[in-house]
Amino acid sequence: MTKSTLNGRVAIITGASSGIGRASAIKLAQEGAKVGLIDLKEDKAEALKGELEQLGSQVVLAEADIKNPDRIKSAIDKVVEEFGRLDIVFANAGINGKVAPIEDITPDEWDMTLHTNLKGTFLTTKYAVPHMKKAGGSIIITSSINGNRKFSAVGMSAYSASKAGQMALGKMAALELSHYKIRVNIICPGAIETNIGENTFKEEENLKKVRIPVIYPEGSQPLEHKPGTPDQVAELVYFLASDASSHISGTEVFIDGASTLL
Repeated sequence: MTKSTLNGRVAIITGASSGIGRASAIKLAQEGAKVGLIDLKEDKAEALKGELEQLGSQVVLAEADIKNPDRIKSAIDKVVEEFGRLDIVFANAGINGKVAPIEDITPDEWDMTLHTNLKGTFLTTKYAVPHMKKAGGSIIITSSINGNRKFSAVGMSAYSASKAGQMALGKMAALELSHYKIRVNIICPGAIETNIGENTFKEEENLKKVRIPVIYPEGSQPLEHKPGTPDQVAELVYFLASDASSHISGTEVFIDGASTLL
């Protein structure tokens, strides 16, 4: 598929050092992209940088907290200063945050989830756009089935609200940025084998008072009978980053093995 090659294009990925971000960085590098890795976990990102360089990719590493305007702007500018352009933005960084009944989530815990997931996506998009206006490109946002096609994850009100907000932001941006030939699409993963659980803080005892059992007839993963993999999501990211999706914008893509159709 010569049409979908990424040779010479520059991609930035937030939350790049593990899970979906890591798999996508490897995939985009394999397809010829130069890659900017933006992450808080510099040790893991440094190891990934070496792996991508072994694949022949040029890589810039920038440490940033995506909810901090100055830090994320500086990180994006650093990548553009090195490579001279920006074509692909994968706004992937996020957390599950506090999982608890609404009455038990503190305002600070709510803010942490919303600021990381929603504000972080806004800031990443905001500071990338000026660099993308000249030649256009693709912005891909990692949202979720939660808050968009699934509402049975009791205790995840903050997370689901942030993911619904990302969906709305992505669709608004798709129309607004179409003038500059910038496409914006939203991916909605279901259960994927990642380490996002490290940023999940559950109050199991309190959740008992609001939990509503969801009983599936024959398991919760109809297509493959198991969670998806980061590599499967990376293939979707590559498609949306490439010219193969040149007429697709403002679209959400659920990648959940049909689990939310039960």
